[in-house]
Amino acid sequence: MTADDSAPPPRYSAPALEKGLDILELLAEEERGLSQAEIARAMGRSVSEIFRMIVVLTERGYVAQDPETDRYSLTTKLFEVANRTPLIRRLTALAGPLMRRMTAEINQSAHLAIVSDDAVLIVGQVDPPGHHVMSIRLGARIDLWRASSGRVILAFTEPERLDELFARVPLPADKTEAGLRGELSEIAARGHEITDSFTARGIVNIAAPVRDHTGQAIAALTVPHLERFDDPVSFEACAKAVIATANAISASMGGPEVPPLSGLSRG
Repeated sequence: MTADDSAPPPRYSAPALEKGLDILELLAEEERGLSQAEIARAMGRSVSEIFRMIVVLTERGYVAQDPETDRYSLTTKLFEVANRTPLIRRLTALAGPLMRRMTAEINQSAHLAIVSDDAVLIVGQVDPPGHHVMSIRLGARIDLWRASSGRVILAFTEPERLDELFARVPLPADKTEAGLRGELSEIAARGHEITDSFTARGIVNIAAPVRDHTGQAIAALTVPHLERFDDPVSFEACAKAVIATANAISASMGGPEVPPLSGLSRG
């Protein structure tokens, strides 16, 4: 008798869920992917039994079909789901106090963003105690290429991941891949981005990366700077505060710092 033979029967059964998990576990072992017929054969089922499950898994982004070979393979969605919540929880826990202190000092709003599902996702947002602020709603999703947060994160992203995003995410009509790659290289060299807002006139984005121990950006800290009459805090002081705060969050995550501000220039 084997260990499997002696194992007690499961207390509860969810056939549809078990079928979906079987497909995911099967594809996890296949580097080249499998066709529907191969999946069915490996599971000892008919194609009709697994068809709907594969459709749902594909629609939800857990499985992708190669249009040339019709083979199915796993995406990185499972990995992203497994790591998303702990990452956000840790990021916001570490960044929250630092962001609150910074926004009180510079009297500007700030938000923390990550790249999720080919878009920028706002996972942290803090407003200053004063009035007349410019802020973005927590949980908002923003176009990847038209957000300073996204651009700063991509500037510190591994080349393979960047290639995937260029291949998959449509570019703005007024941008080319070559042009965007050049802009990202400039951001990486400076260590931050200061540029006019892509969505609102009169707002200047100040964004800096939050990096982990690998040196890759896992998030970005951004202040959409709103100029006010007789503001006691200069724009340069705000920019220095954003970069210093992002560096402090990076240090908490075990990541390296970016250079401090060495002169104002918009890119």
